[in-house]
Amino acid sequence: MDAKPGGETHFNLVVVSDAFEGQSRVARQRMVQKLLAEELAGPVHALSIKARTPAEATISG
Repeated sequence: MDAKPGGETHFNLVVVSDAFEGQSRVARQRMVQKLLAEELAGPVHALSIKARTPAEATISG
């Protein structure tokens, strides 16, 4: 996520993974945030994370 001056600082992220199976919503978001720690250290102002299992992604479209 390279941000340009005056560029976008709000992002929506949808991640689908078997790794989220049995994890709470908070635990899932922490997993994603840990993976993106370097990118999130920059000029990201807001990040919306939807972390779903493959089954949940199929149900919710």
